Amino acid sequence: QVQLVESGGGLVQAGDSLRLSCAASGRTFSNYAMGWFRQAPGKEREFVAGISRGGTMRLYADSVKGRFTISRDNAKITMYLQMNSLKPEDTAVYYCAGCVTVAGTCNQYHYWGQGTQVTVSS
Repeated sequence: QVQLVESGGGLVQAGDSLRLSCAASGRTFSNYAMGWFRQAPGKEREFVAGISRGGTMRLYADSVKGRFTISRDNAKITMYLQMNSLKPEDTAVYYCAGCVTVAGTCNQYHYWGQGTQVTVSS
């Protein structure tokens, strides 16, 4: 089992940028495809972005495409979410998640972090 810990959230103004980090431990990080999810108060958890084991395949929700960038550094066993041009509707708790896969991004996520709060004011 892998442990995931998010960090980097905070309170920012619309148009600002944040970079979230997800540090992993417990298993071989390079064997895991990863992703980011978010959940706003009173709303369902939604997919934000996914990344393959090697980092070459990336997938984004339409709502963040062009603004957010998912990446990973397997040497640092860390995944990142660079968030630019933040909007108030991006306000949510952001979770990192992972799965063991041999190819592509995750179809089902088995491991989850505790979440980090991102608040974007107008």
